[in-house]
Amino acid sequence: MIGVRLVQKVSSTRAFAKVAPHVIPALDRAVHRLTRGKVLLSAQMLPGVILTSTGARSGLPRRAPLACMPEEGGGSWILVGSNFGRTGHPAWTGNLLARPDAEISWKGHDVPVTAELLTGEERAAVWKALLAFWPPYATYQNRVERQIRLFRLTPRS
Repeated sequence: MIGVRLVQKVSSTRAFAKVAPHVIPALDRAVHRLTRGKVLLSAQMLPGVILTSTGARSGLPRRAPLACMPEEGGGSWILVGSNFGRTGHPAWTGNLLARPDAEISWKGHDVPVTAELLTGEERAAVWKALLAFWPPYATYQNRVERQIRLFRLTPRS
């Protein structure tokens, strides 16, 4: 438990927000590729997926390693557009808004999904659960004026 608290404290710092976006995704992509989709380094602390979305402007596939919160029952995932508490929305959130059909790599399996932006009371309930799941999200939200986007990913049939 001490390790988790330490990681939560470190991940809430501004220094982490500056460095992590450049280091963590690159490491995650490399390890994910080397292990053929079975391992994400960041998932050793938080569950994670590799999201493949379609670029909103380019139309090209875009891959992003992301932390996620699996929902009870295992049938859906919540993605948090925190951008490590940095000013702008992460690009992948704009991609999902423009083209909600995507794919995730979850524990070595590719899953076609549809993304839904959460709003209103539904967003508030999920946000509360997210803060219990990973408290640093509160620090990220306090650092920015924008509302952090939350997406629910559900498998496509």
